[in-house]
Amino acid sequence: MSRGVLQPSQQKLAEKLTILNDRGIGMLTRIYNIKKACGDPKAKPSYLIDKNLESAVKFIVRKFPAVETRNNNQQLAQLQKEKSEILKNLALYYFTFVDVMEFKDHVSELLNTIDACQVFFDITVNFDLTKNYLDLIVVYTTLMMLLSRIEERKAIIGLYNYAHEMTHGSSDREYPRLGQMIVDYENPLKKMMEEFVPHNKALSDALLSLQMVYPRRNLSADQWRNAQLLSLISAPSTMLNPAQSDTMPCEYLSLDAMEKWIVFGFILCHGVLNTDAAALSLWKLALQSSSCLCLYRDEVYHIHKSAEDLFVNIRGYNKRITDIRECKEAALAHAGSMHRERRKFLRSALKELATVLADQPGLLGPKALFVFMALSFARDEIIWLLRHADNIQKKSADDFIDKHIAELIFYMEELRAHVRKYGPVMQRYYVQYLSGFDAVVLNELVQAYTSVSKASLGLADHRELGKMMNTIIFHTKMVDSLVEMLVETSDLSIFCFYSRAFEKMFQQCLELPSQSRYSISFPLVCTHFMSCTHELCPEERHHIGDRSLSLCNMFLDEMAKQARNLITDICTEQCTLSDQLLPKHCAKTISQAVNKKSKKQTGKKGEPEREKPGVESMRKNRLLVTKSIVGMTMYNQATQEIAKPSELLTSVRAYMTVLQSIENYVQIDITRVFNNVLLQQTQHLDSHGEPTITSLYTNWYLETLLRQVSNGHIAYFPAMKAFVNLPTENELTFNAEEYSDISAVDSVLKRMTIIGVILSFRSLAQEALRDVLSCHIPFLVSSIQDFKDHIPRETDMKVAMNVYELSSAAGLPCEIDPALVVALSSQKSENISPEEEYKIACLLMVFVAVSMPTLASNVMSQYSPAIEGHCNNIHCLAKAINQIAAALFTIHKGSIEDRLKEFLALASSSLLKIGQETDKTTTRNRESVYLLLDMIVQESPFLTMDLLESCFPYVLLRNAYHAVYKQSVTSSA
Repeated sequence: MSRGVLQPSQQKLAEKLTILNDRGIGMLTRIYNIKKACGDPKAKPSYLIDKNLESAVKFIVRKFPAVETRNNNQQLAQLQKEKSEILKNLALYYFTFVDVMEFKDHVSELLNTIDACQVFFDITVNFDLTKNYLDLIVVYTTLMMLLSRIEERKAIIGLYNYAHEMTHGSSDREYPRLGQMIVDYENPLKKMMEEFVPHNKALSDALLSLQMVYPRRNLSADQWRNAQLLSLISAPSTMLNPAQSDTMPCEYLSLDAMEKWIVFGFILCHGVLNTDAAALSLWKLALQSSSCLCLYRDEVYHIHKSAEDLFVNIRGYNKRITDIRECKEAALAHAGSMHRERRKFLRSALKELATVLADQPGLLGPKALFVFMALSFARDEIIWLLRHADNIQKKSADDFIDKHIAELIFYMEELRAHVRKYGPVMQRYYVQYLSGFDAVVLNELVQAYTSVSKASLGLADHRELGKMMNTIIFHTKMVDSLVEMLVETSDLSIFCFYSRAFEKMFQQCLELPSQSRYSISFPLVCTHFMSCTHELCPEERHHIGDRSLSLCNMFLDEMAKQARNLITDICTEQCTLSDQLLPKHCAKTISQAVNKKSKKQTGKKGEPEREKPGVESMRKNRLLVTKSIVGMTMYNQATQEIAKPSELLTSVRAYMTVLQSIENYVQIDITRVFNNVLLQQTQHLDSHGEPTITSLYTNWYLETLLRQVSNGHIAYFPAMKAFVNLPTENELTFNAEEYSDISAVDSVLKRMTIIGVILSFRSLAQEALRDVLSCHIPFLVSSIQDFKDHIPRETDMKVAMNVYELSSAAGLPCEIDPALVVALSSQKSENISPEEEYKIACLLMVFVAVSMPTLASNVMSQYSPAIEGHCNNIHCLAKAINQIAAALFTIHKGSIEDRLKEFLALASSSLLKIGQETDKTTTRNRESVYLLLDMIVQESPFLTMDLLESCFPYVLLRNAYHAVYKQSVTSSA
């Protein structure tokens, strides 16, 4: 169509700009993926690295774009075998390049049309039209630059065309133009500088309209602070007033986008830099603010070096080259600190804004502009830091490492959440606000129709109308396009392509205590990633989705570990504090205070501090406490050390107190966690097959404490209901067994004593269990007690044992110990008849009864009234004799009462005989041993004192008690 008949109103300029911009982003996405694939040995087309095709590829690249298939059959022979596969596998790449060529044709045609229509561009008047025009220039420029960075482009296009030639006898119909385009755009900016000569007027006019917007947007942090930018509370009287300006959309326009417009735009129409001071001022300001620009995703353009290379060969541009070098030095010296201070200001400004809006969400209506300005400003600074930290070599660590970036992202996410949550509030506000404009349909189309030359209503002559249109378009976006506005102003999907830097920022966030609270911002940013995908490149959606999910999971896992460590540290500290309140520490603290006071009063050095009770239980090498409850036992297998149960209980309670407080901050059922963990610890192995506190303490008591009891180093004292250490100075220096023959009497009695000690320990545990249950479920305990006490004597033994098991589980003492019955039943031998086993059980009781006199000769058999027990624990024989007899004769269906009567008669008779002995060594602790008979009767539910008196004169018992008490008083004196 000739210029004479061109009808501007029929060109649909706005529609074409919108479509081509969207298609250009899609083409950038496809070209970007081709470049990345070719740069990755694992993803690169196999034909480019196939050794058999290496010579053919080199030949094709050397001759590109010429096609010679006749005179080089030897070099190209291998292609004949692979031609069909090459056509198939390189088609997507080849036709993507064809699409780029077609996109270039459409852009060139539209730019020519725009020039012919003499379209008026001013960002402050027809914002959307001007923005889309400048966006298209930048998209087109970056697309051609990115294309030129694919080193394998000639090989891919040439290989495909040769395969096409060999298959169809002719080149692909698009190949001649495509090949020429590849050659022409070897240096894309240089070629485009020539290409844009006809478009200089329209482009420079659009760029010069930024002379008020860009400098106002590119201020220092101090200037922002002095203007109280983004503050809702600086002027309380105007808090409810709508935030408006004459250039509403320009207020949140991306600084990053404007810098790309200026840098690339003035390179393409560089002549205006020599003729217009405003253009030169914009150009220099952009060059001083950044050292590199984002082409697409993580592909960057180094401004100063590239611009200098372009201008160095243009006559008369020495001054411009000097400007570039001066701007480069200024950018390296000051840009980093300027942007650092901006981020610092924005952290506090966004925090204030998010806090106020959280309290008063109704302000989102009148102050919506502030929200999108804040998001846009913060996003620009984050992107700037990410790009420069990854691409600039000479830099100050302080300027390019921001350990507080998580906080800024967090406040951005808070503002985004407010907009999503209270979107209906904003929409209702602007629906009412727009009610006066029901008859006006304003959008980009109206701007386009009123911006061409010879329009009936030209915006160039009615600028106020254009500004009003921009305002109303902003208001309509608040009703219809809130989600799109969030993407436009705060999308951080670029982190998807800087994953290493992203992870490093996350680690820095966790390492800084003041920032770790903002770590949730990193998994939230992962939700942005899908917004960078495009429908023209659907194959990358799955890959980016996977990257988003994997990074999000990694961040959440690390945060969970960090939270676990923090909670563990808190729990450990609480355990330490609780431990300091234990008696062993309190006694030491009091004694230190007393000694200190004594020294102060006397002025003399006191005696060395004596060890206080409990010090012996302190362990020097305490294991670190983990969250694992098992770790709280501090069990050391090498030294056989373990925490006292009371200490463990204190630690567990401290942990539980801390963990219960977590419910105030997160929705978690801590009670269920307690039940799950603590119930597992009642078993011998947990769900992972690891030892529990039950197994550790069981083994320790059996293998360590009770073994020392049997060795005579520890005694069980009923009066104290505790095990205590015995003094070691009275120990014999030799073993009597080495100098005499024994018929195993001591061995049997010692084993019986050990059994008694174990049963005594079990009795203590059951008593503690009974006390706990009686406090919490007294009705249940009393019911079981009543049920047990009223079992008839004639009840079937199997039924009775079930009742005893229930009673024992509740901590109630039983006439017959069900656990002992089970343990002894498992020892039955298959080779011995029941009758023989019954006889052996009876003989065991006889053996113990007639062996008791030998205890009188043991120096350790002395009875101590203070502890109501014997030093060698033979008082535990009373419990062992009664419970073993009850268990044995329950198993063998004998009469427990009859057998115990026999035992009492034999034991009494045996002990009466030692009264006739004259050897003082043999009878040294005769009175102490007499007391065993009284203890056996007192312990037994089957024997009575009347029965004992019929066998053993009570006067002897009374005299025995008198003698041991008298001996105790004498020895203590």
